[in-house]
Amino acid sequence: MTTRLYEHKIFLEHNTPEGHPERADRLRSLHIALEHPNFDRLERLEAPQANEDAVLLAHPDEHLTSVMREIPEEEDRIRQIEADTYVSQKSLQVALTGIGGALAAVDDVFTGKADNVFVASRPPGHHAEKTRAMGFCLFNNVAIAARHAQKTYGVERVAIVDWDVHHGNGTQDIFWNDPSVLFCSTHQMPLYPWSGELKETGEHNNIVNAPLSAHSAGDHFREAFSSRVLPALHNFRPDFVLISAGFDAHHRDPLAQINLVGDDFDWATGRLMEIAGRYADNRLVSLLEGGYDLEGLAESAGLHICRLMKG
Repeated sequence: MTTRLYEHKIFLEHNTPEGHPERADRLRSLHIALEHPNFDRLERLEAPQANEDAVLLAHPDEHLTSVMREIPEEEDRIRQIEADTYVSQKSLQVALTGIGGALAAVDDVFTGKADNVFVASRPPGHHAEKTRAMGFCLFNNVAIAARHAQKTYGVERVAIVDWDVHHGNGTQDIFWNDPSVLFCSTHQMPLYPWSGELKETGEHNNIVNAPLSAHSAGDHFREAFSSRVLPALHNFRPDFVLISAGFDAHHRDPLAQINLVGDDFDWATGRLMEIAGRYADNRLVSLLEGGYDLEGLAESAGLHICRLMKG
């Protein structure tokens, strides 16, 4: 398999208050893990910065304008724009570079430059609803990537699988009434953002939630994945697979109480690669979402990327 990774030093310059879990050290820990010889074959590229118009693939202009309006001019200032969501002077540039990496990843898998791609960016995106920044997220990167695939390459069926421990309410909001996009999510419940019940199925049964109780372990996660997510994917037969790859369901993570280990993420990656191989000519793009224990993030994301490389 040909695997690419997009990264950029600008991702370290989205500043949050001291003690905030979504911090630059998250990517620093992953960068250290990627120094292992296992990743010598990994094609590591600098993420390009997208134009502001790319945001409009999934959000209205008012949302872009509202985020831009909040960006402080002062270099050392951090502004709170929602309960736990902050911006600093370079946050717009950082977010647009995250989007640029996602768009480049889509281009890569549809032009044959790579079979799959991982985008190591921050801040995450899956909580950003059509018109609301929240949950550390400014813009919904995975939704923008899905729309880019549809608009640019004529993709008819996009599957988005979100295994972040927090429900991807923003992605669900954006695609609630769109039968061309299947959104599947495993997540702890009840937990922020307090959505993701089984009964939330979308206007066209294109939303598949698989909530997990606190203290669930790998066997519960794999059973939910096997009984709900994988059958939905086989039935949908996607032309393209996107992953909202959060690693905060790791047992070390401080923001939730799910007890996964690195091998669980490796297993889930393998199952989604099988789906992509069967229906989507291997086309798979994975975008980093959560993961707030540095050791757990580095271990889990490292195994995820290794599985992408091995096939």
